[in-house]
Amino acid sequence: MQKRIPKIKRIFKWLLLSIGVIVVLCNLAVEWTSWGRTVDSAELISPRKVGLLLGTSRYIESGESNLYYANRIKAAVELFKQGKIQYILVSGDNRRDYYNEPRMMYQDLVKSGIPKERIFMDFAGFRTLDSVLRCKLIFGETDIVIISQKFHNKRALFISRWKGMDAIGYNAERVGTTYGLKISVRELLARVKVVIDLIMNKQPYFLGDKIEIK
Repeated sequence: MQKRIPKIKRIFKWLLLSIGVIVVLCNLAVEWTSWGRTVDSAELISPRKVGLLLGTSRYIESGESNLYYANRIKAAVELFKQGKIQYILVSGDNRRDYYNEPRMMYQDLVKSGIPKERIFMDFAGFRTLDSVLRCKLIFGETDIVIISQKFHNKRALFISRWKGMDAIGYNAERVGTTYGLKISVRELLARVKVVIDLIMNKQPYFLGDKIEIK
């Protein structure tokens, strides 16, 4: 029994090392692929037809306003009002009756002065992968501006480039380190998952009829 313990320890160490290497390689792939394709200033973006606004909850678990959400809305409004995008496609989770990210974003965009007819809603953007792929497969848009925080934009850009889309990321204002620590850790693992999903050619949960943005 005592002889087996060192062997188990070695196997465990190699397992941890392998996992660590995979995490590092996946994150390097996302960083390298998205290098130079995210911007912080709207002035650096050439006008495009559609801005893809990636969804998140309006509130965090404590009931306080979600700064990630608020900053994304602000970024989308900035792009539209500066003439950098003609339409905003809001994509998010709507799998529960009492929770509707696209509808919440739509309401706040309208309150911010965006005309209703310039906003389209994708109710099946359950994951970033779904949002990006449905933008291409359902809405027929490949030359887009993706709107989210920089770390999230990089993952979305990795997906878009893998699928042959010509996208650029507009970075919403970042959130403080303490506030976003949990999100940052989760993002590391999300990047591993998205690499696996793309290798396995995973498709959106739902597709459906095509919708033209016009």
